[in-house]
Amino acid sequence: MENILILGAGLMQRPAILAAKKLGFRVALADGNPEAVCVPLADEFRPIDLKDSEGLIKFALELQKKGGLKAVFTAGTDFSASVAAVAEKCSLYGHSLKSAVNASDKTIMRACFEKAGVPSPKFRKLTAKDLDATVLENDLPLVVKPVDNMGGRGCRMVRNLKEFSPAIKNAVQNSRTSSAIIETYMEGPEFSIDSLVYDGKLVITGFADRHIKYPPYFIEVGHTMPTDCSYEQYCALVSAFALGIRSLGLTHGAAKADIKYTKDGPMIGEIAARLSGGYMSGWTYPYASDCDLTKEALILSCGLTPEYLESHKRPLDYIPLESQKNAPKPFELFDVPCVYTSAERAWISIPGTVSDVIGLDNASKVPFIKDVLPRVKAGSVVSFPRNNVEKCGNIISAALAREDSVAAAEIAVSFITVRLMPNNPVTDSFLSGISEISEEGFPPSAYELDEKTSAELKKHKDRLGSIPAGMPLKSALPDFLKEFAKKGVKDWNYLTIEQTLERFDLLCPGHRKFDAFRFWTALLRGGIQGVLYEADSK
Repeated sequence: MENILILGAGLMQRPAILAAKKLGFRVALADGNPEAVCVPLADEFRPIDLKDSEGLIKFALELQKKGGLKAVFTAGTDFSASVAAVAEKCSLYGHSLKSAVNASDKTIMRACFEKAGVPSPKFRKLTAKDLDATVLENDLPLVVKPVDNMGGRGCRMVRNLKEFSPAIKNAVQNSRTSSAIIETYMEGPEFSIDSLVYDGKLVITGFADRHIKYPPYFIEVGHTMPTDCSYEQYCALVSAFALGIRSLGLTHGAAKADIKYTKDGPMIGEIAARLSGGYMSGWTYPYASDCDLTKEALILSCGLTPEYLESHKRPLDYIPLESQKNAPKPFELFDVPCVYTSAERAWISIPGTVSDVIGLDNASKVPFIKDVLPRVKAGSVVSFPRNNVEKCGNIISAALAREDSVAAAEIAVSFITVRLMPNNPVTDSFLSGISEISEEGFPPSAYELDEKTSAELKKHKDRLGSIPAGMPLKSALPDFLKEFAKKGVKDWNYLTIEQTLERFDLLCPGHRKFDAFRFWTALLRGGIQGVLYEADSK
């Protein structure tokens, strides 16, 4: 039985593992973490750091000798260059090593875009030697990120001069090569695109709206598949993506983009030579389209034609940039459209240590919910996310109507409560509203008060008294907060103030006596987690 070597043994690689087995291959996995969640699914596992191209090549050559190696593959990792190095050494199908490196190092990528006239932000590379670099006030806002990392680790906006040096230091620390890139900030809606490239064709296999929040960081709280943008914008974005792919030299395999539609049109954030992570390529797109994208990508990596794509693809209009109108068309453009809408939404936590995760079963019973995917459990240390790997879990839904899918995902998230251990200085610090000088306004409060309600809270600070033991919280809410609650404002996990109080009354019916001002402040700052923490702490 021939082998397929998959780089990575985490949850994001599970669809590839299952698809390879479905295709009849023996699955060999490599991952630096021998405890990775999908290691038990391997027919053979080798603990190899995915940066170690030589170690991966040695393993691949062993597989070739003892049973044959049909393909090497990854999805949702940073290591498409390692895939290309193995493929090149073993004479397998895939993108060239040069093109994969172009798509892995953000400064090389930007240089390729610039040379080819592909729209992307202006940029500058910095290293650990440049921590004392400066920028001008009129250069702001800027984005700082590592040149070679994913998941938003080390990536943030610089809004003022005092944020610049800490941002550079953090980005360099999160880079495998101790290098960072600073670039101009792009204003506009953001999208994720998956695709397969082969035989001069670019087939779009997933185009989603990204939902980004919590500056100065770029936290993806979810995505919705397919996009809700117009057909003209869709084709313009795909056309810019195609130009970017050509500039990098990608010709055979997966390509994904993070891209924005700005006032000047499409602008590419980055392109990677792999399928996306973030539950898109392996979850939401298959749910929305009935296309097993990972299986099709594996077929392509084996040097075969992805027949499902060939039989279901539809042509797209090429809408080139003004500067590219006289240039040859980079690819024939197609997509495999979605039939349903699939929504992914994350739930997040304030800082602390988890004592319990409540409501997972209720979340799974919401109509249209496909998956409830917790990432934390009792004992986990959690924080308000500064990147996309610090979220507490994800919900995935699918429905024929977009509004049904989105509502289901958000309702399911709202059913989940991450309860924290009491008397923790980290949680106390958050609830007190302390923030770093380089993170002004972050983390945000669960319920941001308007000026009028904020003034009322301060005015009533010494008049609120106490909340009697066992009193239902809904009936204890002060009138000025009742007026604010009527606005229906929701916290990070889609709970209104009224729903939060109902949840508290359900979980703590015999609560102790509270100082009212302290309690309502905990509610506004930390939501349901804040008031449960207040109830549990002494």
